[in-house]
Amino acid sequence: MAQGKVLFAGAVFSASLVLLSATAFAASPASCKEPKAGTKETPIFSPPRAAVVVGAGRLQFYSAPRVRCPISGVFVVPKDHLVVYAQTDDGWSSVMYINPRTGDDVSGWVRSVRLKDAGTVGPEQ
Repeated sequence: MAQGKVLFAGAVFSASLVLLSATAFAASPASCKEPKAGTKETPIFSPPRAAVVVGAGRLQFYSAPRVRCPISGVFVVPKDHLVVYAQTDDGWSSVMYINPRTGDDVSGWVRSVRLKDAGTVGPEQ
């Protein structure tokens, strides 16, 4: 009977380690490293594209194109204008938002499905 309790405790301990490891990985800064733009996985737009936020509610900014990498408190709302620099095949766009009142800017990644293309920024190349 004691051996059964030891095996059960060992299984619970092992499961806890797996959960803790998964949590640590999800929050790891290394896992939120921004990919290099201009690669096959993240092609760039030249010139950059203009886009307008569509849909309902806030559009969260992320530090990398992964849902586990949100930038706390940074988002845009419908009708905001963005500059799009690159886009991944799995639905993420590298963008910059410039606040029209303050001139402050923020860059990050957003879900591409919430963007409506508004043409190029600057002259066509």
